[in-house]
Amino acid sequence: MNFRTGLLNLPNILTLGRIAAIPLIVVLLMFDSRAAGFWAALLFGAAAMTDWLDGWLARRWQVVTVLGKFLDPLADKLIVMAALIMLIPLGRVPAWAVFLILAREMVVTGLRSIASAEGIVIAASELGKYKTIFQMVAIVGLLLHYDYYWLFGLRLEIFHVSMHNAGLFYFWIAFAMTMWSGADYLFRFFKVIAR
Repeated sequence: MNFRTGLLNLPNILTLGRIAAIPLIVVLLMFDSRAAGFWAALLFGAAAMTDWLDGWLARRWQVVTVLGKFLDPLADKLIVMAALIMLIPLGRVPAWAVFLILAREMVVTGLRSIASAEGIVIAASELGKYKTIFQMVAIVGLLLHYDYYWLFGLRLEIFHVSMHNAGLFYFWIAFAMTMWSGADYLFRFFKVIAR
């Protein structure tokens, strides 16, 4: 079986790597320290980059597989939810918001399964893709959490950023997009079913 075109082609292996990163991120987030947060953010960020890379490679090499179509969104949901759930006891995200995000993901996944069983394909919207991007950017900021200072420019000016505040800013945008895209999917699902 060809490495590029087989069931376990490089895009699928990257997706599986994203899933394999989850336990490492969870273990790191058991420690509330700057170092643990930094390494968790680095690992999460690298995994998030594979989300773009695996899709790009699959399309470029024309190796889009049924396994890949199943694993890619599953990997996204698992890594995002694992990180958000681990951020709750650290006090970095409100539990009620994480619950609503998790509920949205479960409802949409369930409806997608029902539609698929009926032979109906309801394509993911652009809003859902942007939602995932904002979630991942927010999580990197929330994992870094602490204030960071950088020297830049010829005059070596100090630039200060609260990664927690930056993460929360993107988190609330992602939250709004998550709820909006969930409502949009529900609307499209019932519109198709009613036909």
